[in-house]
Formats: sequence, structure tokens, C-alpha cells
Amino acid sequence: MNALSGFPPALVRRLVVKIGSALLVDPAGAVRVDWLRTLVADVAVRRAAGQQVIIVSSGAIALGARRLKLPKGGRGSLEDAQAAAATGQIALSQCWASLLDEKGITAAQMLVTLDDLENRRRYLNASATLERLMALNVVPVVNENDSVATAEIRFGDNDRLAARIGQAARADAVVLLSDVDGLYTANPHADAGAMLIETIETIDARIAAMADDGSASGMGSGGMVSKIQAARIATGAGAHLAIISGKVDAPLSHWAGGGKGSIFLAAQGKGARKGWLAGRLTTRGRIIVDAGAEKALTKGNSLLPAGVARVEGVFDRGDVVDIVAQDGRVIARGLIEYDSEAAVKIAGRRSEDIAALLGEMPRSVLVHRDHMAMV
Repeated sequence: MNALSGFPPALVRRLVVKIGSALLVDPAGAVRVDWLRTLVADVAVRRAAGQQVIIVSSGAIALGARRLKLPKGGRGSLEDAQAAAATGQIALSQCWASLLDEKGITAAQMLVTLDDLENRRRYLNASATLERLMALNVVPVVNENDSVATAEIRFGDNDRLAARIGQAARADAVVLLSDVDGLYTANPHADAGAMLIETIETIDARIAAMADDGSASGMGSGGMVSKIQAARIATGAGAHLAIISGKVDAPLSHWAGGGKGSIFLAAQGKGARKGWLAGRLTTRGRIIVDAGAEKALTKGNSLLPAGVARVEGVFDRGDVVDIVAQDGRVIARGLIEYDSEAAVKIAGRRSEDIAALLGEMPRSVLVHRDHMAMV
């Protein structure tokens, strides 16, 4: 068994636990209070052992839809989803606060949007808030602010939100409670021969191909694809990520006692700024580079204009762009030193030609290595 199984407090100082809608809310739209109470008991035990816990909780839309009697679980339209979220979030926060209070634990609510964690300043504000709550011995309960989020500015699933919160909180690990007990070689609901993978050291094309993007319940918005995306964010930020079953009582204790699970091992930690870059879910443009530039980037060099084959998108200086290999792989992400119009003009040209092309040469690189993260 992996020594990290159960994410013991002795090895994991700060833990993010994500709970999906299908686990927290029953098909009729009511909170599964008895099950949730067992999870809160798990949290209390871990806190008593010295582990700090942050909860990322879904369920607001499902709860609100029941109270408002909205069709399709509140997801029939954007307006319905926003109204359901606004109504359900009150019930959700009250439930968490009440159950945590039974264990003598103070709860705090944090609602965030995608843009709150993609904007560097707001990301740092969220990070500071989480740090202060941890210092005050409070359990933050985090959810996406679905009452104001739209398709363009939302995570779409709380798996990736949990990974980004883990990054912002400098957590040691993230655990995703799921309707399956880990990553299998195939969909275990459809293939009896599917085998559980207990430890994943590297998320390569083989691992990504095992994902199934279906949500078994139809209530949530994530599948295995979103969980692997979350694992990329978490492990890239230096945190382990586990997928375990939430379909048992006291799921954290069950896992720690020998229950099944899959653990994605943390990569070597990036610096805080580079980790934020690598974990971003939105970018403003794409810089396609040749094989020589790709090789130079893997050695830690800056991106020079000469290695650029093509520029896509409209962006300003300082925006985040993807740096893409010829075969379409995103290999790095960074802050661009020129706007898109200028970048198109100097693409493929030597640095010494920039002044003649633009009338000035304020910078010799397109993306500096200090403002770039490999992904």
C-alpha cells in the first residue's frame, strides 16, 4: 500500500476535500445529512490529529432547484441555474455550519468564480484569506459562485476548483470524493475487466486516454476527464491528488483503513507564480513554436521570436498565452512581452531585427523564462 494512502496527518499538513453534488444531495434534491455527518466526523478526527482541512462543496444548484421546483435539476437554462444556486447556497452553507458546529468547529463560506483565481491579484487575495482562516482554526467551505458565473467565467466542475483552491492554499494534498473509487484502465461501470491504478507518477497520454467524461449520476458536471485535469493542476503545484469513493459512510476513514483509491503523486513544486501560471484554465492566445524552440524551452531558456512559427489570438502585453508545439501539445504557459499585432510581425525573426520591424526593440524575447511555466 502507498504510504500516502489515507493522506495521514503526519504526512499531509493541509488537505482539500471535494464533495460532488451526487454524493451530497439525493435524487429528490435533499441533503444526505446522515452521510454528511459521517464525513464531518472524519474531518473532526483529522483536525484533532493536527491536519488542517478545507472543504470544496458542490450542491447549491441541486438544492435550490428542489426548493424552487425548477425542471432539469435547475440546469434547464443559465437563469435557472443562477437562481437555483442563489437559493441553494444558503441551505448548503447552513447545513455545513450546523454539522461542523456539532463538532465544535467554526465554518467559513467562500464563493469564488473562475476569474477570481485567474486574475493574479484576486488569486493572491483568495490565498491570503484562506491562510488567515487556517490560522484562526476555521474550516473554509468553498464553492463556485454559480449565481453570477456564466459559461465564459466558470470552472464548470468543482474538481478543477478544488485543485486551484489547493494551489492557492498551498495544500499538501487534494482528495476528490467520487462515485468510483479511483482511476481504472477502463470505465468500471461498463467493463468488468477494468483494473484500478493505485499510484500515478506521471500523467501521460496513456493515463489521459483512460478517462471517461461521463457523470454517472447526471446530477454533477464532472467526470474522470475533469479529475485528471484537476490532477494536472494539483500535482503541478506540488500537491498530491487522490480519487476515492464517497459512496460509503465516513469515506476518509474508510480509505485510511485500507479502502481503494488512486493517488496522483505531486511533481517537483514550481515557484508560486509559475504554479499559478501552469494551473490557469484560461489564456488569451497561442504561440506555436518550432522543434528547436521547444527543445530550448525544455532546457529553461526564454522564448525568442526566431522560434515562433505562428501566432494565434488577440492579446495585450502581459496577458497569459499558451506556448504550443507543432503537434498541438501545450508545452508551456507564460506572460507575453508583446501584444498580438507586434508578435505577428516579429514571429520567426531574429531578435536583432525587432527594432527595424517595430521601430524600437524594448525587449529581445517574446516570453521570458522567469514568467513562463512548463506544463
